[in-house]
Amino acid sequence: MTHTMLRWWAAGCLAWLGSVAVAQGTPVADPAVSPVAQAAPTAPAASAAALALPDANETNAQRAKTQPYNNAPFWRAVRESGQQSGISNLPGAEKGVLIQQFVQYPGSRFTTAGEAWREVRNRWIIPYGGALLLIVVVAIGLFFLAKGPIGVHAPDTGRKIERFTYFERAAHWSNAVAFVALAVSGVVMAFGKFFLLPVIGGTLFGWLAYALKNLHNFAGPVFAVSLVIVFFTFVRDNLPRKEDLLWLAKGGGLFNGAHVPSHRFNAGEKLIFWGGVFALGIVVVGSGLVLDKLIPGLAYTRGDMQIAHMIHAVATVLMMAMFLGHIYLGTIGMKGAYRAMRDGQVDAAWAREHHELWYDDIQAGKIPAQRTPSPTPAAGTQGAAVQS
Repeated sequence: MTHTMLRWWAAGCLAWLGSVAVAQGTPVADPAVSPVAQAAPTAPAASAAALALPDANETNAQRAKTQPYNNAPFWRAVRESGQQSGISNLPGAEKGVLIQQFVQYPGSRFTTAGEAWREVRNRWIIPYGGALLLIVVVAIGLFFLAKGPIGVHAPDTGRKIERFTYFERAAHWSNAVAFVALAVSGVVMAFGKFFLLPVIGGTLFGWLAYALKNLHNFAGPVFAVSLVIVFFTFVRDNLPRKEDLLWLAKGGGLFNGAHVPSHRFNAGEKLIFWGGVFALGIVVVGSGLVLDKLIPGLAYTRGDMQIAHMIHAVATVLMMAMFLGHIYLGTIGMKGAYRAMRDGQVDAAWAREHHELWYDDIQAGKIPAQRTPSPTPAAGTQGAAVQS
């Protein structure tokens, strides 16, 4: 019994030594082979890499197969074959187009319009758009530190003038809330991976981006409707006047503190109205409705959506840059401006300081001091005019 156990132990040791030697590429003498046979040349032992080769080949073969979470082989085969059409259950004008049309742009390394669109987005719109917004924010911050809020030199008189009616304020705040929702969600979707993703992580950022994307899609039509209402509500008082040229020539007195008279809205506000609300508003709303697929009659091909996206992105960045200045002056940049849009009333001294020509028209009785009917006369008013 003991002799048999020793033989098994010896055989086990020889097998172990043999496996080590094979792994190191060293021949091992076999006692069952004669010395002559041992001295004869033998084929070199297989290396570890050679032994692992079947596993590596199997792994590469597995990777080359289309499977869950790995569709790259399928699309690579489509690209290499040049086949563009296929079978799809999705609706749409290009439901059978697997890859967007192959186009070789002059001087470009891209072979598809999709690659060119991604290049424009990632190398032009995102970096330059983000830089523009940062420049505007920094410029506003420096201006505030240097000048502080714009105030009124004369003390309050206690006499109130209605600057905005309830309907005007409702239209403005509806548009403002929708704009803030669109701006915040758009900034997160476009730039969030640079400043937010490293902080909150991929999982939370993914859920946040998904929620904001849906908020963006639903807030867009609200913004569009409210923008139309805002335009027709304020268009009459934003028509250009000859006095606006003097205001522009003097920069509204923002830098030198000079007093420049203006009507109900000054030239700066009119530029924002016609440039931001009207011109950019048409572009932003139109391209946004295309991206939401709310315009009937369009095919909504990949090319249509890519062009609409680029137009929408550029126009929205310009609109946000313009509206940042408007938001600044309407909140902390000018004393009494936010209260005017919140309560609708301004003091007579504020009206004379910032919109003297509008105040003069009220004094002359051309414009009523209180346009909203009230059961009792407003405090400090004498009929339609405000007494000096």
